[in-house]
Amino acid sequence: MASFKPMKIPVYPKLGEKVTQDTLYWKNYKAPVQIKEFGSVTHIDVSPVAPHNFAVTAFTRIHIYGPFSQEPVKSFTRFKDTVYCGRFRSDGQLLVAGCEDSVVQLFDVSGKVALRKFKGHTKAVHVTDFTSDRYQIVTGSDDYTCRVWDIPNATELTTYQEHTDYIRCGVTSKLNRDLFITGSYDHSIKLFDARVDKSVMTMDHGQPVESVLLYPSEGLLVSAGGRYVKVWDLLKGGQPLVSLRHHHKTVTCLCLSSSGQRMLSASLDRHVKVYNTTNYKVVHNFDYATSILSLALAPDDETIAVGMTNGILSIKHRKNPEESTKMSGQHRRRPAYRVFVKGKNYIPQQDDYLVSKPVKQHLAQYDKHLKKFSVSKALDTAMQSGMRQKKPEIPVALIKDLDRRGTLKNALAGRNEQEVTRLVNFLIGNLVDPRFTPVLVIAAEMIIDIYGSVIGQSSIVDRQLLRLQDLLEREVDYQQDLVEVLGMLDTVFACHLPRKEVPCLGVDRSNGLAKGKTCASQPQLQAT
Repeated sequence: MASFKPMKIPVYPKLGEKVTQDTLYWKNYKAPVQIKEFGSVTHIDVSPVAPHNFAVTAFTRIHIYGPFSQEPVKSFTRFKDTVYCGRFRSDGQLLVAGCEDSVVQLFDVSGKVALRKFKGHTKAVHVTDFTSDRYQIVTGSDDYTCRVWDIPNATELTTYQEHTDYIRCGVTSKLNRDLFITGSYDHSIKLFDARVDKSVMTMDHGQPVESVLLYPSEGLLVSAGGRYVKVWDLLKGGQPLVSLRHHHKTVTCLCLSSSGQRMLSASLDRHVKVYNTTNYKVVHNFDYATSILSLALAPDDETIAVGMTNGILSIKHRKNPEESTKMSGQHRRRPAYRVFVKGKNYIPQQDDYLVSKPVKQHLAQYDKHLKKFSVSKALDTAMQSGMRQKKPEIPVALIKDLDRRGTLKNALAGRNEQEVTRLVNFLIGNLVDPRFTPVLVIAAEMIIDIYGSVIGQSSIVDRQLLRLQDLLEREVDYQQDLVEVLGMLDTVFACHLPRKEVPCLGVDRSNGLAKGKTCASQPQLQAT
């Protein structure tokens, strides 16, 4: 008796992704270096001066990492509670941070003890930043206030209490020391001028604001909150320009590339999206293991640092072209020639006994059902959610095999509403794929023949069949349009192809008649 042969899954050509310059640029990073912190990484800031160290804020500590170090080169641990928003000054010598205990502390990067402590807030301080003149600090707190502090005198200069909820993000102007922007959970974004006692511009984001970002020209402002990323024109009084919704969960942080032509957004959905700042289309996407809370880019996009909720700091470094060339030039030592010819010259003798190990055949679950002629169970196994979504070629191969056996109709018949809906959904998702169309058209015809008499008894099945009908009608229209376009292209190509004359032997080119012969329709002229 012949053994059972498992079903052969055909290998289809993969539909390759579109490779663009952005794809090549943003994929040119090494494998990420992962560092475990003591808590969720809530903020990452890059020093503006070389060697561009990272200040990583996590739990009750701020660790400063070198561009290529996996151990912190400096640590600030003298916080009584959770610390937030550690940021460098523009000269890279000072670092400011807020805390859950409402105290703002200022540190010298080369020291350990706080140089200044600013007390005045009554709740946690989540926003800190330096003004462009380096002598003032702007802070935002959960007590609904934002304050401006003087560094030399450690005194409070101005207090603004216009927000009605927590202030969780903010940024200062790099061109004007008096301007700064705050974003709050009351859905508002406010632009303040320290020379006046109230905000000068207000924008409504529509969602709790998690992050704000100023363009280098400071004419445009980007805000993130909820699933939305919105762009505002500050020169036109805060007019909204673009609203983007490419994330599935809350967007937590924003940053710009070194050239300013690409914008990055990170979200709790574990994705980092890269946008073209000209048309705001997504040009690349990074995937991470868990939800993302913080994001930073080093100058020249040399390093991408991402902080996650599970305390992992992921750092990717750009590949060095010289290193890549050097590694590719090093050839691995080849094995000796005798390794390849070992045993090739052995001639078996007549008295030799061949010891063979039986090979156990492992069958897939659908093959086991096919072996028992349980065609319906085999189709159910192949139509499981994980298999039909990730590997649709397996259900298609099974349908083709069942049709070859003549048992496809039996496998499709006798199904309830849920099973029929699952089959029709699979057809809707894969019928127009040219790799699967010849097989699935047969299955679609059989399903309509089998369940055509019960149409109208289930609203769900009826709705799915109508979707299938609309899909087929659109596909037929597309094919007709393509045929028309193909005919037009054939005409255009035929008109532009060079014409070649094919000479015929014995034919006069002057009139196309054979030499010595005249056309029968023309009368012969007689000489007089």
